[in-house]
Parts: sequence; C-alpha cells; structure tokens
Amino acid sequence: MTLLLLLATCVLPDIPADTCRDALLDEVVVTATRTPRSLKDVPVLTRLITEADIGKADATDIRDLLTQEIPGLEFGYAMGQETTLSINGFGGNSVLFLVDSERLAGETIDNIDYSRLNLKNIGRVEIVKGAASSVYGANAVCGVVNLITKESALPWELTLDSRYDSFGHTWRSGADLNLSRGRWTSHTSLQHSSAETVRLADAFDTESMIHEVYGGTVLDLKERLTFRAADNLRFIARGGCFGRTSNRPNHVDRYTDYSAGIRGIWIPSPGHSLEISYSYDRYDKARLVSGKRTHDHDYSNRQHIAHVMYSGSRGAFDLTAGTDYMHDFLASYQFADNSAHRQTTFDAYAQLDWKPLEWLDMVLGVRDDYFSASRLNALTARLAALVKLRPLSLRASYAGGFRAPSLKEMYMCFDMAGIQMIYGNPDLKPERSHNFNLSLERNGNVSGNIAGGAYSVAVSCFHTYYDSRITTAEYPEAVDGQPAAIYTNERSVSATGVDVNARYAFRWGFGVSASYNFLHLAGNTVDSSFSPPRPHSATWRIDFDRRFNDNYAIYAAISGRYLSEPDCTCKSDQAYSIWKLTLQQRIWRGISLNLAIDNLFNYRPEVYYWNSLPTTGISCSIGISINTDHLFKKRQAEYKSSKNGKNQ
Repeated sequence: MTLLLLLATCVLPDIPADTCRDALLDEVVVTATRTPRSLKDVPVLTRLITEADIGKADATDIRDLLTQEIPGLEFGYAMGQETTLSINGFGGNSVLFLVDSERLAGETIDNIDYSRLNLKNIGRVEIVKGAASSVYGANAVCGVVNLITKESALPWELTLDSRYDSFGHTWRSGADLNLSRGRWTSHTSLQHSSAETVRLADAFDTESMIHEVYGGTVLDLKERLTFRAADNLRFIARGGCFGRTSNRPNHVDRYTDYSAGIRGIWIPSPGHSLEISYSYDRYDKARLVSGKRTHDHDYSNRQHIAHVMYSGSRGAFDLTAGTDYMHDFLASYQFADNSAHRQTTFDAYAQLDWKPLEWLDMVLGVRDDYFSASRLNALTARLAALVKLRPLSLRASYAGGFRAPSLKEMYMCFDMAGIQMIYGNPDLKPERSHNFNLSLERNGNVSGNIAGGAYSVAVSCFHTYYDSRITTAEYPEAVDGQPAAIYTNERSVSATGVDVNARYAFRWGFGVSASYNFLHLAGNTVDSSFSPPRPHSATWRIDFDRRFNDNYAIYAAISGRYLSEPDCTCKSDQAYSIWKLTLQQRIWRGISLNLAIDNLFNYRPEVYYWNSLPTTGISCSIGISINTDHLFKKRQAEYKSSKNGKNQ
C-alpha cells in the first residue's frame, strides 16, 4: 500500500503548514509491526486515516470512507445483495479486517459484514496494503485494515449527532460518551440507522442484475473500559452487541453479533512490554417470514481467541514475539443436515527490527500457523527496509501471505434452490501469495506567502504472485439431475501495479490531493461479475479549512473518484466518475452543521450490474453534531491544567 501522507488541511493563522505535516508524520501506528511506531519510521508501507480525515470525508461507514480514500478498491454486490469487496484484483476474503487488532467472526459471500464497522467510535484507520501473514496469519493475503477505537482523557465528553440522507430516506443517529475518573476510563458508543428500500431499475428490466437496494435497520452498541492498576499495568475490557435487519420482498434477514474481550498490558521496565488478551465473537444469521423464524437459513459462527505477545528493545534491536490460539465453530444451513464443524488454530511468530544506522531500518519476521481441520501448516516471512535520504524515503519489502481453507469451503453441501449443488473439499490447500513492494516518498515545504505550504508525493510499485487460489469448478457429473460445483485450488495469478499519491497543503487553508492506481492481472484470472478488477482508478479532493475564531470554523471540499471499465469479459459496469460536494460549519462552540451533495453531476448507470454504483442520481444529506468538549472548553481546559500540575 502506498504511503499516502494526508497533510492536515486545517491550517490555522498561527500554525504553519509544515507543523501540521510533521504532526502527522509523528503519529503512532501499530498495524504494520504490531508495536507502536511513528509513521515516518515504519519500514512497511502504512496508510493512516486520522479521525480528522474521517470527519472531512463525511463518510457514513467504512465502505464510504475507503472508496473515497483508496483507489484500486471497490465495493459491489453479490447474489442475495451481500456486499463484496475488490482490492487490486483480489476479493474480500484476501483482506483482513480488524478492530483494535482483533479478528471478526462471520462472513457473507466470502466477506465480513461491513455494516459492523461503523465509524462512530473510531479514532483512526490504519491500512497495510500487501501481504502481512507473518504478523497476522490467515486472510492477510493482500492487505490489513485495522480500525482503532478512539480514547479521551477528559473527565467527561458527550457527542450527539443525527444525519438524514435522501437516498433511501436514511436516518443515522448516535451518541458517544467518554468518562474518566481516577484510574478508570469508559467509552460508550451507540448508533442507530434506518433506511427504506430504493428502486433502481424497473422490475421488467431483464438486463439489470440489481433492481432495488433493500432497506432495513442497524443498531450498534459498544463499550470500552480501561483500568490503570499501576503506572506500568493497565487492563482494557470491551463488549458490544450488533443487530441488523434487511427487508427482502417476502422475508426479513436478521444478523446479530455479540463480542467481548479483555486485554492486559504490563510494562515491567522501559522498552519492554507483555500483552495477554482473550476475545470472543459470535455472529448469527436467521430468516424470518411473517415475523417467524424459519430455521432453514440459520448460521452461527463463534470464535474464541487467546493471545500473548512480548516486545523488547536492546540497543539497535527491537524484538516482538508471540503466540495465538483460536477455536472456530461454524453451524450453517449450507452444511449437510444443518450440521456444525470446528477448527483449532495455533501459531507462533517473531519479528526483529534492526536499526544499525540513523538512516537505515530493517525488519525481519517469520510465522508458522497450524490448522487442525485440514492438518496443514503455513510458514510465512517478511523482509522490509527503510532508507532515509532526506528529503526522500525509500521503502522496499517482501512479504508472504496465506489463507487457509475455511470450514465452509471444506464441508459445504448446499443446494442453491435447485439451480446447482455446491460441495466442499477437505483436501484443499491454503492460498498463498508473495508480495514485492518498492516505494519512494518525498515530503517538504515551499516558502512564500501565497503558494507556501507543505507537500507530500509518494510512488509505489507492487507485484503479487498468488498461487492455489480457492474457487469453485464444475463437478465431473450431475447430481440428481442438476449441475454441481466443488471447491478446488486453481493455478497461479499475478497482479502488478503502481500507486501514485500527492498532496499539497497551502498555509492559508487550501489543500489539494490526488491518488491514482494502475493494475494489471496475468495468469489464470477469473472473470467475476461481482467484483471485476479495473485497470485504472483515481481519487481527488480540493478543500478549504479555516477557523476564524473560537465560535466559527468552516470546511468545504469537492472530491471525486474515477473507475475505468473493468478488464473482464463478464457483464459489468462501464467506466464512470462520481463527484461530491461537502460543507461543514462549526457555528457555535461544539455545534456543527454538515451538508453534502453526492453524485453531483447526476450519474446513473444504464444497466445495474453487480458492481454498478447503486444510485438513482443526485442525493443530499444534512446532519448536526454537538460536542461537549467545545461547549465546555474553558472548564475542560482548567481540568487539564490542574491535572498536569498534579502530575508534575
């Protein structure tokens, strides 16, 4: 993944642009190496989307945010209107999504339920593009997306927000409550949304694959509790419940999730830490007809994960080592007789970070995973280097990735409504990838009263060789008179491409950014109508951010993205571009008003394929947010001052 350093566009009269740039470079990230490192010192390409970036993107969920920020990434639909993901030619099951570095249970058409990843309580999003299995294990074949929960040290802080979107008459409302008392800190997040079904195409339109976007409701509640037992010991407990309904023509699909976990972090001495954690996640699906559960679409995935990790520094060396245990249980209507299957995974990993010179940093990592159901081992490695030749930074890396066959792919026995039988294969091999990446980045400042500011330019070249991809193939003979398919491993495919990212932030509030992705696939590629790869894609933004006084600030932006025609023979959407206008105003202390016009030039597909943009034309949204941190800014500042005085 290209290191796109989004410079802070909030340039205040007394804060120069280079200060904003340096502040971002000093941001601490954890995903690439699993230990805290400043962004400028991470040898592995890492993209950081800050809380401020999330707000300026005016994103309603993780799908909206990623498509605005990352070219080469596209969300679409599959049969049953489940969300699919394509990133540089690979599907959603090749990208590992994490929340606070923890895995998520459940899948929908080889993707997780992205509706669970709301941005209400997220402080930042860290993205590693490229294989990362030596650090995170299975499914990190071509990338990792880690959502990090935000924290607050204020005695109390309450944020309320509500938003209306004309597309589907969607209402999203939520609340964030932070409390800090002594050694205890609590963060509670609640979000509710509801949407009506939107008709896209006429029911008699036989060419369109999607005729309507189903409406429904989402309720998401999360709690994070931190206890600092001592200066060098803290415990973090978390819990959450999630519910989603999807209103289909003749039934309602219901999705629920319950999660919990506890983590202890002990720092026995400077430069050394020990982390122990346990997490539980249960994701269920069910179908209701006339309000009654049918039990013919029951699905339950439960995961228990235990984790131990040690980090230590000595001289020019940093060592990270750990082990994980995961028990995976899956009961599914897609198994014979609605049965259940289990799998246990063990792993051990180690990573050495060596900084022999001020301008050279190298990382070497290795990991071994064992899967009980398939009785397979997967050994992966990573080698990365960072060379600082100011004002240039050069990064080069090799990383291995793998994805073990899932329980569904090994044991599936499913009749697709008499259309086709699909069978699992217990003899599947793990998918494997080899990713090579080379990037060059330059950051700097330009003097001058008018054109002065800070800039960042990054160019990244990547090549991924992907072997033993798990897919379905035609069964040798019909079963009970109907066609059949079986999961199997196919031959290799490779993806080669270039990412280019540029950003310029003027001292007086204007900012310009653009990103471009080129992708070329070769080998035994698969023409998928769900998420076909696009050779060219781009995103851009022109914005203005200024705070005039304590009570009034404005942010305005016009942004867009372009996707070329997919490189496949399947029926899919043509090339298109989409534009968005955003206006955000802080009108009085903590009260903010947001207005957005999406699909500014009224684009609408002629035919709605699985990967078409689900739009009926221009849509508008308006929202209000109230933040008590600004409403009671003087009181909070006095608290911070008194607390700092006591600490000193």
